[in-house]
This record gives sequence, structure tokens and C-alpha cells, in this order.
Amino acid sequence: MAVGTAVDQQEATSGSGPVIRPFSTFERLVAWRYLRARRKEAFISVIAGFSFIGIMLGVATLIIVMAVMNGFRTELVSRILGINGHIIVQPVDGPFTDYPALTEKLSAVPGIKMALPLVEGQVLASSQAGGNTGALVRGARAEDLTKLKTISGNIKSGDMVGFAAGDGLLIGSRMAAQLGLRVGDLITLTSPEGDITPLGVNPRIKSYKVSGIFEIGMSEYDASIIYMPLEEAQLYFNADGLVQSIELFVDNPDDIDNLRPKLEEAAGRQIFLTDWRQRNQTFFSALQVERNVMFMILTLIVIVAALNIISGLIMLVKDKGSDIAILRTMGASSGAIMRIFFMTGAAIGIVGTLAGVALGVVVCVNIESIREFFSWVSGTVLFDPELYFLSQLPAEMNFGETLSVVVMALGLSFIATIIPAWRASRLDPVQALRYE
Repeated sequence: MAVGTAVDQQEATSGSGPVIRPFSTFERLVAWRYLRARRKEAFISVIAGFSFIGIMLGVATLIIVMAVMNGFRTELVSRILGINGHIIVQPVDGPFTDYPALTEKLSAVPGIKMALPLVEGQVLASSQAGGNTGALVRGARAEDLTKLKTISGNIKSGDMVGFAAGDGLLIGSRMAAQLGLRVGDLITLTSPEGDITPLGVNPRIKSYKVSGIFEIGMSEYDASIIYMPLEEAQLYFNADGLVQSIELFVDNPDDIDNLRPKLEEAAGRQIFLTDWRQRNQTFFSALQVERNVMFMILTLIVIVAALNIISGLIMLVKDKGSDIAILRTMGASSGAIMRIFFMTGAAIGIVGTLAGVALGVVVCVNIESIREFFSWVSGTVLFDPELYFLSQLPAEMNFGETLSVVVMALGLSFIATIIPAWRASRLDPVQALRYE
């Protein structure tokens, strides 16, 4: 009977004799010894080092990119839905002349946080300094705007007293900077839908005092939104006694479908409902596609690192051929040899993945400070609010995504070790020792 099978038989027996279990102390000791390459095996150690660095950077990059994209989506959704309702209610059978009663009915539906009747219109805003810009005027009641914390909680200068009194407007900070306006200054609004005369429609031009300046943090809104008292907006846009739509803010934006029949029943009239998913479907679909594509592209980094593990282990097996043969002749089974080299490669993947997670978490937690540092070093703006609509770089780690990155990296690392470990276990001791 061959010597190499003695341990195999001993493993299969039960009783008082010693039993060698998978991943035993002996196997872990040999695997750890192979990870600490000697000077003549420095090249193999370098390959293992590159594999470790590749997996670490790949995992960290995936976590950081996914966190930043999650942060983008969360910030954009909160900013977009913070100023716009989750559900837009529009009339079908006639204008909303009964909007006060209808607003009360819709607000009473369970799950509705607030109902906001609105009058909207496009205008040209100009100042006495000579600046002008296009703007969207939104007419709203003062009590409703007070509940809308995205606006009332972000007033940087002035207050809502003039707005509540009906003789002042609220404008965004970027519009105020562009037009050179401060609280108390006059802003002139020009609407193409003015008075009808025998000669045609005359543009309506009227000046208002700036009561307050708000800053949402999304440059597109801060540069283009004007809030006007509802009664004044009805007069300005020839919509006396009616509103164009009612925006509903809900407790759970993902529960829109369950609220639709309740709202239609509560309204008691024909209405047309449009939710936030329909209005922003293209935008959020593009974000989702971009996230998926980025995940697939960045996964290639981890795959390349896993291929480095394969090459490093194959070279290690080639170099340790005589050692493997000696271990086999001393009684080590082919399974033990396979587990030894499996642990050698898996250790690189495990440690690299854990280091990548740690690096990714550190970067995500301090991403704004890192951005400011690199902006200071390069002397350029790395995250321009004018382009990205946000005042700072967001990052929001998701436990499920982070776990999927870890599982993917560990899975690729384990798969990469199987082929070299299997080749090591199939090595013939006689052939390996023939020329030793």
C-alpha cells in the first residue's frame, strides 16, 4: 500500500486514533508559511502583493462609487421632491374653483402629509440693476409654505412676514445674486399672458418687493423659482378664484399606488393624478442604468486582481513541487494539499477585501474633506455646483450593496484559488522528486 494513502485511511477510521480534520492546524501552518515567501521567492511575493492591492482598491472603489451615486440619488430625490409634491392633482371636468374644500378632502386621506394648491406661470424677472432671467412663479398660500420646510426652513435672509401679508415675494439665492437683489429691493416680473386689448394681448409687467431669500442647495431651483402669495398670483396670471393644480406630499413616496384609489374617492370628482415617478421616470432610470454600468465596469478591477491570484498561485505550485511531493510521501492527502493552497490564495482575497472595505468606509465618511483637499491642491473646483446642482459631494453607504461587493470579491477570490489548488493536489510525487 502506498505511503500517501496511510493518512487517508486514518482519516476515514473512527476510534481512539488521531483524526486530521479539514483546515487543521497543520494545513493552516503550511499555508501561512507559503505566504511568507523567502528572498529567492520574492517575485511570487510581489505578485501576491499586487493581487492584494488590486482587490483592496477594487473593493474600495466599488464601495465609494456606489456610495456617491446613492448619495446623488438621495439628495436629488429629497431636493426635487422636497419642493415638488409626490402626487400632482389636476382637473378633468372643470377648473379647481372649489380648491379650498378639495384641499381639505385630500388632506384628510390617511398617508397624505400636506396638500398644496398652486398657480404657476413663466415670467421674465429683472431688477433695477439691469439684470434679467427667466423664472417660474409659484403662487402658494403662506400657511402651506410655512409647512414646506424645504423653503421656510432655508430662508437665508429676510423672513416670511411680507409674504404672509401679501406684499412680498420669496426668491432663490442664486437668482438674487444674478440679479443683484437683496431683501427689500424691487423685482420686476413680465408675463406674456397679460391683458387682452383690441390690439392683442399686452404683456403684464409688475414690480414686487423681495421679502425673503431662500437657498435649497440645488442650484437649478435656487436660480429659477419665485414664490408669490396665492391671491396675488391668481390676479397676476388671470386665474381669479381657481388654481391650476394641487400638489400632495405623502408620508411614504413608495406607497403611491395604494393612495390613488383613495384620493379619487375622496375628491368626489374627475381628477388626473401624476406621481413623482412618472414625472421623473427618464431621469431616475438613467441614474439606475448608470449605477449598474459603473458596477459592472469597476468589477473588472476585482477580476483582474483575482487573475493575479491565479498566476501567483500557479507559480507558487510550480516552485513548491518538491515540497508538495515530500508532504504527499509523508502522508498528506491530496485534499490536504488542495486546502493548503486554497487557504494561501483565499487569505489574499479575504485580507484584501477587508482592507478595501475599511478604505472605502474611511473615504466615504470623509469624502467632502477629501474633495476640498484635492480642490485646494489642484487649485480647481472638482465638484462645481453649477454643473451638478448640489452644493457638496454626497456619499451614502448602503449595507446591502456593500455586502454584495464583499460577497462578490470573496467569491471571485475563492474561485480564483480553486484551479491552482486543484493542480497542486494532482501533482504526482514520483514525477516531482525524479530529478531532485
